[in-house]
Amino acid sequence: MRLFYFALVGSWLSVFGAAAQPKTDKSHHSLTGYVRDAATRQPIQGVTVFITENRQGVYTGRDGFFILPLPTGTYNVKFTHLGFRPQTHTITVNRTVLAEVYLEDDSKDLEEVTVTSESPDRNVKKVELGVSQMTIKTLRRIPALMGEVDVIRSLLLLPGVTTVGEGSPGINVRGGSTDQNLVLMDDAPIFNSSHLMGFFSVFNPDIVRDITLNRGGIAPSFGGRAASVLDIRVKEPSVEKITVNGGIGLVASRLGIEGPLFSKKVSFLVAGRASFNDFLFKLMPRSIRDTKANFFDITTKLKFQPNEQHTVTFTGYTSYDDFKLAADSLSTVEVNASSTIFQYRTTNGTLKWNYSINDRFNLATTAVFSQYRPETSAPDPANAFRLTSEIVQRQLKADLTLAATDDHQLQGGISLIDYYLQPNRIIPGSLSNVLSKNLPVERAYELAIYAQDEWKVNEVLSLLGGIRYSQLLNRGPATVPVYQEGAPRIPETTSSATTYSRGQIYHQAGGIEPRLALRLTVGDGQSIKAGYNRMRQYIHQITNTTAALPISRWKLSDSFTKPVIADQWSIGYFKNTDGNALEASAEVYYKSLKNAIDYKDGAELVLNPMPETELLQGKGRAYGLETQLRKNKGHLIGWVSYTYSRSLYTINGAFPDERVNNGKEYPANFDKPHTVNAMATLRPNNRTNVSFNFTYSTGRPVTQPYARASINGILVPIYVNRNQERIPDYHRLDFSVEFNQDPAKKRRYERSWVFSIYNVYARKNAYSVFFKLNSASLNDAYKLSVFGSAFPSLTYNFKF
Repeated sequence: MRLFYFALVGSWLSVFGAAAQPKTDKSHHSLTGYVRDAATRQPIQGVTVFITENRQGVYTGRDGFFILPLPTGTYNVKFTHLGFRPQTHTITVNRTVLAEVYLEDDSKDLEEVTVTSESPDRNVKKVELGVSQMTIKTLRRIPALMGEVDVIRSLLLLPGVTTVGEGSPGINVRGGSTDQNLVLMDDAPIFNSSHLMGFFSVFNPDIVRDITLNRGGIAPSFGGRAASVLDIRVKEPSVEKITVNGGIGLVASRLGIEGPLFSKKVSFLVAGRASFNDFLFKLMPRSIRDTKANFFDITTKLKFQPNEQHTVTFTGYTSYDDFKLAADSLSTVEVNASSTIFQYRTTNGTLKWNYSINDRFNLATTAVFSQYRPETSAPDPANAFRLTSEIVQRQLKADLTLAATDDHQLQGGISLIDYYLQPNRIIPGSLSNVLSKNLPVERAYELAIYAQDEWKVNEVLSLLGGIRYSQLLNRGPATVPVYQEGAPRIPETTSSATTYSRGQIYHQAGGIEPRLALRLTVGDGQSIKAGYNRMRQYIHQITNTTAALPISRWKLSDSFTKPVIADQWSIGYFKNTDGNALEASAEVYYKSLKNAIDYKDGAELVLNPMPETELLQGKGRAYGLETQLRKNKGHLIGWVSYTYSRSLYTINGAFPDERVNNGKEYPANFDKPHTVNAMATLRPNNRTNVSFNFTYSTGRPVTQPYARASINGILVPIYVNRNQERIPDYHRLDFSVEFNQDPAKKRRYERSWVFSIYNVYARKNAYSVFFKLNSASLNDAYKLSVFGSAFPSLTYNFKF
């Protein structure tokens, strides 16, 4: 029909042109056509159509149509309009030419690096604060380690987000430990968000739609963690046509397919990613040539939408890691890891039914299954063993949304979680000297109910108020020890034990979690926001290492380990310039912690049937300032942020061995006061993107020997206070350049190349400082660097 319409118009133009000029002049023709938006296929009014050779031009009408009488010849025709990429086409006119031109939204493309997926002024107009959003297009612009786009690592460029070092799993948000972050992928919790022992995240960039990090005003619909909520949404499968996409990289290769199944009412997505890096280590120095580090993950999504009211989706995810250190890879730090193998697997499934009851009511019902199974093993026949653990979480929840009026948006919901936790189990080999041991399983229910109302009081003031009630119910079978009153909690002071039968509730804890946020508009493009929220955490990762390993033990709150309770207050100022080209923000927060968890000096946590004898709980506080300036438009875009943040603990028990740092306040392992991040993307043309990011942070705290003593010729370190020294400061520059095909030329097959360099100036940033007690040398402190050189990479991406 479109060709027929063009032919009809062309015929009328030809007839009109012939009637309007002398019959003897056959050298004049017409250039006609439509200019449309490439994304929406809608016509664009006011586009300048300019002929370079004779410097003539016209504007398109409301329907995007234009007409230009031209003599026979070849012309360079330029199409320009504010907010769209200019295009130049070479057109030969020897008859009436019909053209259809699609312009791409230049401003939208330039804003791909902004951390938002909604309106450009979201940061000013929304009530919520301490919330950052990223789209996958944002992530692809950030230089990545070995060319692998990484969700978790990219979050480290946001204010208030840090890590204890390169290769460490998880992130620290506003002074919280890594286990205090609730990581969700389509509502299913992820207990280990890293591949390769922390070097990469488990999220395939090809399936991610958007990412939301809630670190300030957390909605009542979220709970169970004390620091933040990272909500990752898998994209909806395409219902138009089958598409295949993927990439070939140095670290991992990806392949995915999506499209309609049977009809447009049913669509699917399957994406896989695999890494087989053994050959890379063969090229490395001899000390790590025998290292093995492989992983894979598979994500699926099935969508069924029989009508506009009902939508059913299923998201499935599974991943597996296999990591082995070389025989002498850690010999310089006196760690024997000659044959230890680390393996861990995640299996998740989410079934969601969304029922749009009418224009005002919407009901979403979700069933979630999540399983995490880490394992450590050693194949040496004399000492062969398998050390395993397991977390299984089953959840049912329902969320009801009501648009009561234009000024009130109500939401409420209920949730039931069933926890199954196997802390540790060691299985010896057939000829091993290791003894088997199986710690008791922990079982519990977590119940929650919540409600909230977003109230637009007037054009100046908006409120978001909510309340959440949660409760943990520990249930049997279980045997709970009884400790002597007035004595320290150690194995020797147990007086008896109480046994509970299967399903019997033996302990419960919980309470109310209020949430409140307000936004006050103080001028054009300016607002002040303030908020308060309380969070309760009932499941904890307990470890006495600086960076919690993927195999670290998890534990539920119970009679002895109380839930961590966080109260956070925050206030911020937000300002956008005209057109939202520049954004500026500054937030101040203060957070207090009750029952903050730490451990005794020399604690043994693995395979300990009584971990409460090694764990300590006390008070914590975190406070800081987060500032950010972001440029959204132009050929150079990006942001720069500065964060001042402190995280301090006070553990002061009734007995000397239940105190840390003699009961005085001390910095947490992840306390890093100063952090500066900068990200910039330059687009010299419509095919090339050049990106840089720079990061600087204060070195994290460490506990160093105060002195050393010689006992029978053996040197023994003497430690006094915890975390009173710091490793050297950290800073790094990364670079990447992306080469795309010409967007003006439409192809069925799309491709791009990405070249990146991680750690451009090859700084040897310290991960830790360790000591060799050598009496022959006074220089016994050594610095361990994970990435001590520049790492270039090349990735090829495709889609068809």
